[in-house]
Amino acid sequence: MSSTESAKTPSQAEQTKQVEQTKQVEQTKQTMKDFKSDQEVRWCPGCGDYAILAAVQGFLPELGLARENIVFVSGIGCSSRFPYYMNTYGMHSIHGRAPAIATGLATSRRDLSVWVITGDGDALSIGGNHLIHALRRNVNLKILLFNNRIYGLTKGQYSPTSEIGKITKSTPMGSLDAPFNPVSLALGAEASFVARTIDSDRKHLTSVLREAAAHPGTALVEIYQNCNIFNDGAFEILKDRATADEALIRLEHGQPIRFGTDHSKGILRDPGSGDLRIVDVTPDNEADILIHNAHAPSPATAFALSRLADPTTLHHTPIGVLRNVDRLVYDTAMAEQLDAAIEHNGEGDLTTLLTGTDTWTVVG
Repeated sequence: MSSTESAKTPSQAEQTKQVEQTKQVEQTKQTMKDFKSDQEVRWCPGCGDYAILAAVQGFLPELGLARENIVFVSGIGCSSRFPYYMNTYGMHSIHGRAPAIATGLATSRRDLSVWVITGDGDALSIGGNHLIHALRRNVNLKILLFNNRIYGLTKGQYSPTSEIGKITKSTPMGSLDAPFNPVSLALGAEASFVARTIDSDRKHLTSVLREAAAHPGTALVEIYQNCNIFNDGAFEILKDRATADEALIRLEHGQPIRFGTDHSKGILRDPGSGDLRIVDVTPDNEADILIHNAHAPSPATAFALSRLADPTTLHHTPIGVLRNVDRLVYDTAMAEQLDAAIEHNGEGDLTTLLTGTDTWTVVG
């Protein structure tokens, strides 16, 4: 087989194999158990990662894909042990580089479902550059960003999402760094799918994962994940029944954005400044409450929604799908270019490419 033949994405043989594997999967329905590996899960007892792992393993059978057509690529961090616990293909790669490795895999093997597992440190510190370019390119990847607002694997230093004033081993007098808002960052990079969910809300988490999996292109899902050892209770305001109604804004496409006890609060667009503001819903303003449109071509409103959350307390945090739009998918467009080049120039040959058309002999 020539080098050009092996680089087709995917080849006719691969497509046929995938169809046969899908038929096999349909004949023998998969369950959550099929996606559990034989490895002992080695996270700390009570870690939010367990809930995320269970949610992913529980929803994957819905995709109807053969396990050998699913790949999980991770970087470095507590969350990055994830591929070991999935009975699929996977790679525990190097710090911050998971999006780059996954991009290569997704562009060369378009028959695969490629997932990136990363954390707030791995994705937003050393891996920040790779993350924003994966989002910008819109490669067919699903990126799950576990955000616990702390470095867990290295034992409790502040991370790029830790709040200002955070007391840790590396910031004994309080962190001076302004934190990233991962959802705002993704929207700023014009990601085509951006969502946020919470580890302990299994129903909501599964719903968001389902939408992300169906999206053509890069899907970023930020998952608030509790680290009960080094940052326990970081998201308690969003989980506690006594505070969640007032602190959490649940977004549903096509629905008015209302929250609070008895949905008594809502989001309005200020007619003067154009800014979004939180108001008490009254008969006079009820008709003006903002309708959430995840499919809006511009990310401007989604970005404004992402900025409602207080960066320290997380009060007024929106969760759900903020943006879900169709955009040119990088690997699909690349495959079309390759097909056009082959049609115009033929299959090509690696040896001919390396030697070129002009050769000469050096006589000693």
